[in-house]
Amino acid sequence: MELEIVKLEHLPDTYTVHVALFQDVKNAAFLHEQLLARNTDFEYAFIDASVVVSRIQLLSAIFKAANASVNGALQTPNVHSETVVSLSSSKNIAEAYRRFGISPTTKDLLVAKITFPTEAQPEPAATESIAKHLRQNIEGDYVPVTDENITACTDMTKVRKYYKINGINWLDALENTQTKQQQIESLVLGSMALRGV
Repeated sequence: MELEIVKLEHLPDTYTVHVALFQDVKNAAFLHEQLLARNTDFEYAFIDASVVVSRIQLLSAIFKAANASVNGALQTPNVHSETVVSLSSSKNIAEAYRRFGISPTTKDLLVAKITFPTEAQPEPAATESIAKHLRQNIEGDYVPVTDENITACTDMTKVRKYYKINGINWLDALENTQTKQQQIESLVLGSMALRGV
C-alpha cells in the first residue's frame, strides 16, 4: 500500500494531506470505537465512502477543514473531525458525524490524515508510519483514490437524501450518465459551500 500525498494550493507548505480508500472493510466497528474513545493513535478523518461522489468533493472538505485549522477557526475538536463535518450541508455537527463519518456498518472507507507541526508534536508523523498504521489496523482492500473507485462505493440514494437533491426533474431527465454525475457533483459541492448560510 502506497499512501497518496495530495498537495493543496493555498495551504502552508508545513501541511501534508494523505488520502486512502479501503473497500470491503471488515473492522469498521473497531475503528468507530477508537474514534469514540478519542484514541489519539486513530486521529484520522474516517469517512463513509458511500456518501462521497467524487475526489473533488473529498478534497474540498479536506481543504475547508485545513483552512479552518490554519486560521484558528475549527468548530470541532480537530482538523480530522472538521473534515467530516465539512462534507455536510447542515451546521448540525452530530448529524454530520452520523451521516458522513464511519459507523459500525461502514463497508467502504475514505481516510484522510492531515499532518502539520504543533507544539506537542513539532515533527509530524512520516508518511511511512501513517501507511504502516493504516495497514495494521484497517482490515480492507486498499485501492487508489480515483473518481472511478469512489463512484463504485457511492450510494446515490443517501447522497440525494443528505444533500436534498431528490425530485429535481431536470436532473432525473438527464440520460448521459457522465453529465448526470457532473451535475450531481456540482449540486453537492454547492451544498457544502453554502453550509449554514
